[in-house]
Amino acid sequence: MPPLRPTAPDVFDDVRDAEALGMGDDAVLETLQRQTFLYFLEEADPETGLVQDTTRPESVASIAATGLGLACYPVAAERGFIARADAVARTLRTLRFLWHAEQSEAPDATGHRGFFYHFLDPATGRRVWECELSSIDSTFLFAGALAAATYFDGDGEAEREVRSLADAIYRRADWTWMLNPESGGAGEAVSHGWRPERGFLPYRWVGYNEALLLYALGLGSPTHPLPPSSYAAWTAGYRWKTLYGHEHLFAGPLFTHQLSHVWVDFRDIQDAFMRERGIDYFENSRRATLVQRAYARRNTRGFDGYGEDCWGVTASDGPGPAEREVGGETRTFYGYRARGVPWGLDDGTLSPWAVAASLPFAPDEVFRALHHVNRTYPDAIGRYGYLCSINPTFPDGDAGGGWISSGHYGIDQGPVVLMIENYRSGLLWRLMRGCRPLADGLRRAGFTGGWLGDAAG
Repeated sequence: MPPLRPTAPDVFDDVRDAEALGMGDDAVLETLQRQTFLYFLEEADPETGLVQDTTRPESVASIAATGLGLACYPVAAERGFIARADAVARTLRTLRFLWHAEQSEAPDATGHRGFFYHFLDPATGRRVWECELSSIDSTFLFAGALAAATYFDGDGEAEREVRSLADAIYRRADWTWMLNPESGGAGEAVSHGWRPERGFLPYRWVGYNEALLLYALGLGSPTHPLPPSSYAAWTAGYRWKTLYGHEHLFAGPLFTHQLSHVWVDFRDIQDAFMRERGIDYFENSRRATLVQRAYARRNTRGFDGYGEDCWGVTASDGPGPAEREVGGETRTFYGYRARGVPWGLDDGTLSPWAVAASLPFAPDEVFRALHHVNRTYPDAIGRYGYLCSINPTFPDGDAGGGWISSGHYGIDQGPVVLMIENYRSGLLWRLMRGCRPLADGLRRAGFTGGWLGDAAG
């Protein structure tokens, strides 16, 4: 594989180098973006293009991480991290494999009804762990494919094939089936997924979280679209809260306020819910980011390290499961869990990558936090930028000193690369404004204003 190429003489191989030399925000950001993107070069299978879920030994592939990788290749080409031809080749490798991989009810297929299983064998693409056919992880795959199709707009055969395959993969998804019509649920919220052994999962996407993108793409499908009533079922579970002086649509983990925004520029576009409250989803994520910072500053649970420049509670790896005596109190620590504030699970685990992914929403606060982490916890930076998480409270070994995750996760790496780019240039947002199914889906959900115009479709 061709090596990464620096784009400027003041770009370093490691964020710690840039920070230690006192380089400015731009150099630190460029270095972090470039270093984080390396994950998608080195952790993608050379034959299938499927991206590893994590750097932990014997990791499987993640269909969501694969979708994020597809969105990252245009950024890398635009920034000169890799040549455009290499980005096209990597994209084609992945799309060709996914298009031809088995779609059936077989328990070891790659997918069914156009959707993909959450975890796959990276070399064969076969389902592993009896995992679910995932509606949300497939959504990130479709979004990554569509972003690549919009960026690679050349007349050459390879770029035309990228567009054709991405469109075919997206069109194949049977969104109406994912409503679980067998239960009489047609028109209700979308199911989390399906397993060949037991059928549909008992959970549906209701209430605000990362599935906003799922509904936009499902409603915009030209072949098997969701009905508008499904979006109404989704918003029926919304919870409007006032926390630390910030009124906003509540969701506890920080990632839920980021993942849909990777692809969609929600500035100045509103659905009925947001029109009634006079803000948009971008502003909502800004307020949620400030809630995280305010929560850490108050630190009512007494965790080490928390403060106005050290925050970021989200879904992440953790030091548990374990119990430890800390300051005369027995505390419980967890492994990989969805953590959230102020009422969700919190065991003192923070994720610097999630802070970086909030950059477009609150750049001043994010830059201060990133500089703090870089200087205070330099070991939180690994080969691919930020490791998953840190826990300064957890006494790690006889010397104490806190805990740092040993792994990078693809679902973390992608948002860092992409949200840095949205902050720097708005590239992904501009690309997806030109993606007709996304725009159609947003209009069918009732969005108007801004780049969408005034008429809901």
